[in-house]
Amino acid sequence: MDAYKVIEKDLAHLPRRPNLVDYAALSRDFDWSRARALLDGLPQGGGLNIAHEAVDRHAYGRRADKVALRCIAKSGGRRDIRYHELAEETSRFANALARLGVAAGESVFLLLGRVPELYIAALGALKAKCVVAPLFSAFGPEPIETRLAIGSGRVLVTTEALYRRKVEALRGRLPGLAHVILIDEGPPLPATLRWQELMSAASPLFAIPPTDPEERALLHFTSGTTGRPKGAIHVHEAVVTHHVTGLYALDLNEDDVFWCTADPGWVTGTSYGIIAPLTHGVTNLVVEAEFDAETWYGVLAAERVSVWYTAPTAIRMMMKLGAAAVRGYDLGALRFMASVGEPLNPEAVLWGLEAFGRPFHDNWWQTETGGIMIANFLALPVKPGAMGLPLPGIEAAIVERQADGSVAVVEAAMVQGDLALKAGWPSMMRGYLNEEERYRKCFVGPWYLTGDLAKRDADGYFWFVGRADDVIKSSGHLIGPYEVESALMEHRAVAEAGVIGKPDPIAGEIVKAFVALKPGFSASEELRRELLGHARKRLGAAVAPKEIGFLANLPKTRSGKIMRRLLKARELGLPQGDLSNLESDER
Repeated sequence: MDAYKVIEKDLAHLPRRPNLVDYAALSRDFDWSRARALLDGLPQGGGLNIAHEAVDRHAYGRRADKVALRCIAKSGGRRDIRYHELAEETSRFANALARLGVAAGESVFLLLGRVPELYIAALGALKAKCVVAPLFSAFGPEPIETRLAIGSGRVLVTTEALYRRKVEALRGRLPGLAHVILIDEGPPLPATLRWQELMSAASPLFAIPPTDPEERALLHFTSGTTGRPKGAIHVHEAVVTHHVTGLYALDLNEDDVFWCTADPGWVTGTSYGIIAPLTHGVTNLVVEAEFDAETWYGVLAAERVSVWYTAPTAIRMMMKLGAAAVRGYDLGALRFMASVGEPLNPEAVLWGLEAFGRPFHDNWWQTETGGIMIANFLALPVKPGAMGLPLPGIEAAIVERQADGSVAVVEAAMVQGDLALKAGWPSMMRGYLNEEERYRKCFVGPWYLTGDLAKRDADGYFWFVGRADDVIKSSGHLIGPYEVESALMEHRAVAEAGVIGKPDPIAGEIVKAFVALKPGFSASEELRRELLGHARKRLGAAVAPKEIGFLANLPKTRSGKIMRRLLKARELGLPQGDLSNLESDER
């Protein structure tokens, strides 16, 4: 991590003054109650509702005619939805839910791609004080059924094609699923409703009822290595974190065109693909098509995107094509690029400078945290490979577990330990649905234990080591897979790398790496030896992999995270566990 030069910033050369400049002062003086005052709250002391802050407070003022959602379909068709139109459409859906007898607190599940109806349904359900539970549209029937059952799904909004393929046969096993709404035009299928009929019959006016900030708003599922998925509960108060992190971590301003490439089936696509940008009154770009580098470059140029939030997997895929592929596009409007999903390797951070003239800014958070917790900020130096600094209002620490079950904060720099956050930020999950004991185990005293191992340097920057259950113990050394993967990615032939610990009778475990190669390179014994030598030179013999395997593609979750536990299961012939989150083309 010390092999990369720190990327310094010159504020005079930035297109505009960042929202966060004096990190130390803001962190020292930050107060969550003042952060909440940046939002309106419901009129007449009615509490706090996410949809009001994202939509209605803009819809009847100077932003009424501003484009809120710019939706680009796979076909290339465009639909602009202005803030006043979004308010009317979301109110229609809230009224439609009321006419169906759907009550506050009941769950509305969304099984859709990135289409306008998804955003309207999510925000309309929040207006009605329902709990919104997005599902990734590529899920198969089994994970859909599991999540609908755990979340007591009362309403499902989807398409006719998805319903026929994935849901229709499940209806008999989901007695609580009272209403299935299909967004396609045409005659209804048996036991379904049509979106257009419901919406055309509903009023465009809806008064959001008083909403306690602690009322449930969002249900996001996160898969463990084994067992059923966990349903993380988030409340309306979470919007305070969404707004503040949009302000400081993503540097959003109301004149920005913002593009978050994450699917709303994942927490990033909801927190930062829907809520945070709209609370700032930006134009939020919605692109239905899946990743294609040239298409994405074209979108960035044509739509004059100024702030771009994407995933390491996409960045690494762009790196495969090389920086030259970017240079035919006018990206002059692009002023800030950020990444989330898994740690961003140093090579990818630096490639941003080569290809776009600015680095990618990594940040870290989890489904359970609800919003960005640690980030590399626009105005501050970037240390390639570092997670960054805690957000103002977030107290992060490295802690060590004690024999009595407590934890102690590690004050020394660069000591590996558990990454912990002091509980109490607004978007902290309020529980795992129906799993109180599982939730309590996440906390020790005032600390939320993230399950990640990290280090903190003398400047306060945090460095990811790995998930606690991914760390490799070899001959007395604790080896984080991320460090090994990053070193391998420095080699000109390597596009992606995944590292596991393989049992060894002498060392306990040895490091084995799996690599996917860039176009133009082929697996060979010569290349294997070259990569082993490169890693030993970069990391030292104690940490470098002892074995390397070549794969065409590494197994990844649908949100782009490399599934190390699946690599290990396949290598050792162990049960593969829950595969509902696996990319379909990896099965």
